[in-house]
Amino acid sequence: MGLFNFLTKEIAIDLGTANTLIMHNDTVVVDEPSIIAFDRTTNKVLAVGRQAMQMEGKTHENIRTSRPLKDGVIADFSAAEHMLRGMIGMMNNGRRSMSSLRMVICVPSGITEVEKRAVRDSAEIAGAKDVYLIPEPLAAAIGIGIDVEQPVGNMIIDIGGGTTEIAVVTLSGIVSDQSLRIAGNTFDADITNYIRRQHNIMIGERTAERIKMEIGAAMPELADPPADFAVQGRDLMTGTPKQITVSYTEIAHCLDKSISKIEEAVLKALEITPPELSADIYQTGIYLTGGGAMLRGLDRRISSKTKLPVRIADDPLRAVARGTNIALKNIDNYTFLMK
Repeated sequence: MGLFNFLTKEIAIDLGTANTLIMHNDTVVVDEPSIIAFDRTTNKVLAVGRQAMQMEGKTHENIRTSRPLKDGVIADFSAAEHMLRGMIGMMNNGRRSMSSLRMVICVPSGITEVEKRAVRDSAEIAGAKDVYLIPEPLAAAIGIGIDVEQPVGNMIIDIGGGTTEIAVVTLSGIVSDQSLRIAGNTFDADITNYIRRQHNIMIGERTAERIKMEIGAAMPELADPPADFAVQGRDLMTGTPKQITVSYTEIAHCLDKSISKIEEAVLKALEITPPELSADIYQTGIYLTGGGAMLRGLDRRISSKTKLPVRIADDPLRAVARGTNIALKNIDNYTFLMK
């Protein structure tokens, strides 16, 4: 250990399209929506995370909310840097830390070199001295307790907010993978479009997300179906507020096309997997992580399609963050970490 190692603060970041998690000393210290609010006239940061999310869709012309990440990568560099800085500040209760930062950040497996550079630059401007990147499927595998260094094939499906990462991992690497820009945000858009077309009601993103969480389903027949859900929005015919009731079978119907595309990508990843690893996956099955893993009936639907056992990880929302944190603690052992 170096003389000044005590001045280095190590943090693991799951920089997600929908939510950002930061872990320090094996504890989740920040779990906030990936959103920031600015004053349009002064460009001053007004709120970050949950406070900014409460403003979304309810702002006047002087306030702008921004989601800096789109499809798992940085779309607004300046907003991402301010958001990261704000969330790191939450760790210190707003006080400026004298420690230099070493970060491990997870990124989609299909990310380009330009997109990697954007993540690194944002982290460095936000105060990082050393930045390492880890592919999301590997982080998810490590986070659910798989020993990725063993010569055993494991298939991970990580359904986040912006991307679905499907990968077969073995020997600290990804053998075959598919990265889809169909995930939680796509499901929200599907619900919004369905409610508009079918019920002539306009709803916002937050309402669509709430519908997904309350009654979202991947199959129209569930053993333990949720109760119908009351939805408020604007009537497109009259322009007045209106309430309707939506059932889980309607949501399963409107999400069917997007889930079918995820199923196709899973079959494609299996198709290009070497036979020895296919034999391993037959034994170990498929692991589901990410917020999308919590969609009712999704595990049964994928299992029915692939004829393989599908397991939902414990606490799937934090699997990637946990894996990123483990990689941070074993930074010298994991050669796949990209600096």
